Amino acid sequence: MRIHLGGSSRQSLETARTHLDAAVKGASTASASDLSAELFFAAEVFAKNTALRRAFADPSRDASAKGVLIKDLFGKTVGAATVALLTDVSTLRWSAGGDIVHVLEQLAIEAEASAANIAGELDRVEDELFAISRVIAENFELRKALVGTGTAEAKAALISEVLANKAAASTIKLAKALIAQLRGRSIEAGFADYLFGLANRRNRLIAEVRVATAITDSQKNRLASAIEKQVGQPIRVNIQVDSSIIGGVSVKFADELVDGSVSNRLAGAGRALSGNK
Repeated sequence: MRIHLGGSSRQSLETARTHLDAAVKGASTASASDLSAELFFAAEVFAKNTALRRAFADPSRDASAKGVLIKDLFGKTVGAATVALLTDVSTLRWSAGGDIVHVLEQLAIEAEASAANIAGELDRVEDELFAISRVIAENFELRKALVGTGTAEAKAALISEVLANKAAASTIKLAKALIAQLRGRSIEAGFADYLFGLANRRNRLIAEVRVATAITDSQKNRLASAIEKQVGQPIRVNIQVDSSIIGGVSVKFADELVDGSVSNRLAGAGRALSGNK
């Protein structure tokens, strides 16, 4: 998030992202979007309960006890995948109790970004969310209605009306979640946070590939397909020709550097590059 997180919480966010990667691997657009909605719900539960935040930020509290609490709180209201992800997140360490709210919101945004990515609409969603942020900022009456004292239902209906038949489903869902959960932020800051979250997810869906010599579009497509099978999500491949690479292929993906010639995880990448099965 754009908000500053302390050392423990910053590390926990990075770890939580790896758990999200696993949760959305091979997911459908619908299941990734459901995960996002349930994470937004969990973030709001934590935001409204100071004692709960303190309990999860307490390093002396047993991890298994936190897991039981997660199951008691959310087991009947969210799906098994969300309970598992929340349980993983509950074991992490936090610099401050409020940080868990920010991290859960970040995960929710990134889960919806994954839903958009699976649908081939991540670029569209980023563009549309930015565009609606400008429309709201430049329209005094609309902004007043969205940040005023109206009910959450009325504000959600207004956002839906503004975006109806124009925007992707993920854009509408993110805009409605933002309006419902400003939590003291200005609407402009909220949109900046959400756009930052979308950019973070995009960065995790880009593979930086170094090869010794230029490759063809066909080879690039085969390489992308091989990596996507491992990731379980559509990815973007950026190719860099580097004469220091001697054989094989070097791949940097999701902050991890992997040599495709020796890595079990991406062992098929080298064969895909050469066109072998």
